[in-house]
Amino acid sequence: MRIVSGRLRGRNIATPSGRSTRPTSDQTRESIFNILAHADWAPPLEDAIVTDIFAGSGALGLEAISRGAEFCLFVETEPKARAAIRENIDKMGLFGCTRLHRHDATRLKIAPGNLRGAFTHIFMDPPYNKGLWKPVLRKLKEHDLIAENGVIILEVAADEEDVEFRGFEVLADKTWGAARVLFLRSIR
Repeated sequence: MRIVSGRLRGRNIATPSGRSTRPTSDQTRESIFNILAHADWAPPLEDAIVTDIFAGSGALGLEAISRGAEFCLFVETEPKARAAIRENIDKMGLFGCTRLHRHDATRLKIAPGNLRGAFTHIFMDPPYNKGLWKPVLRKLKEHDLIAENGVIILEVAADEEDVEFRGFEVLADKTWGAARVLFLRSIR
């Protein structure tokens, strides 16, 4: 895996060993970021405040920083994944514009010291078919962590059932192979 575009283009991304994470493919990442770059409803990535929840290798957040995001908060509990994220942050020299949060995303408690404002882009790639994204969406809304024009990019299994979004508008719904990616906005 590598960074697809931006100032870090071509840099390799360390991934956790084992089968506990499922990194978003280069092609799917490129498609996601092409949509974000061209959709009239998407806030610009330049100077964005981003979070990568269920981050795995951190590929989505790293790609956002490469494309101009100001800050990314990575949220991941799996030790091997956190080690891969730390390695990526270190080898790409991104300590000043990133934080790594190791708490359970479904119990999202983000201290003010880990933030630079509400998130403009929220990437979520939870384990498939477990519904873990539901409590995270509630927490993000409950704690006012979504910027006014913020967008949530949620990856679920293409065949995942019970995908209902109370309080959120679906801006786009795309399927690439086994992945279904939904672009959401909070309804205020």
